[in-house]
Amino acid sequence: MTTAPPRIEPITLTGQHVVLEPLSHAHHDGLVEAVRDGELWKLWYTSVPAPEAMTAEIDRRLALQRAGSMLPFTTRLLDPATGGPGRVIGMTTYMNIDAATPRVEIGSTWNAASAQGSGSNPDSKLLLLRHAFETLGCPAVEFRTHWLNHQSREAIARLGAKQDGVLRSHSRTADGVLRDTVVFSILEHEWPMVRSGLEFRLARQRDVSRG
Repeated sequence: MTTAPPRIEPITLTGQHVVLEPLSHAHHDGLVEAVRDGELWKLWYTSVPAPEAMTAEIDRRLALQRAGSMLPFTTRLLDPATGGPGRVIGMTTYMNIDAATPRVEIGSTWNAASAQGSGSNPDSKLLLLRHAFETLGCPAVEFRTHWLNHQSREAIARLGAKQDGVLRSHSRTADGVLRDTVVFSILEHEWPMVRSGLEFRLARQRDVSRG
């Protein structure tokens, strides 16, 4: 008898530097403050909501959650004083969910500029990948990014993800320009090595912080 995969439903994931909370409208003001940190919506190769569009973006992500194709999170730094959730720094998601396989894409991610180098990104990816592989039982996890977003492509490759290919003229950006999309994935048997790499990066980050 085949066992049904665990349901992909809202959950709070807590790591060493961040906590990922199920997205809600209660996060609106913190997300607006975070997106203003670096004026991220002005980066042409990303799809980051402007401050005045944050309510609509939360609505969009929650609608996709209700439809079963997305599980959105708000990313908070852990407060070093209390160990509890601190300031909001961004958003991330499981998207393009295929619950039957199960398979997810990690994407629609952005973080405040001041959070760069804090360990927040590898910690967030470790939480999402661990939950996908070790709890949900995904045989593969996917990442996609704009062909011209070299920073994102390099970051995904550093995780240990392999490039599957390029979807040419795959979709349109907010200004209507066709974009090529680079597709990466991590397979279940590759996860232990990827996990070790992320844990090493986080340990090194702790050493730097203590120094």
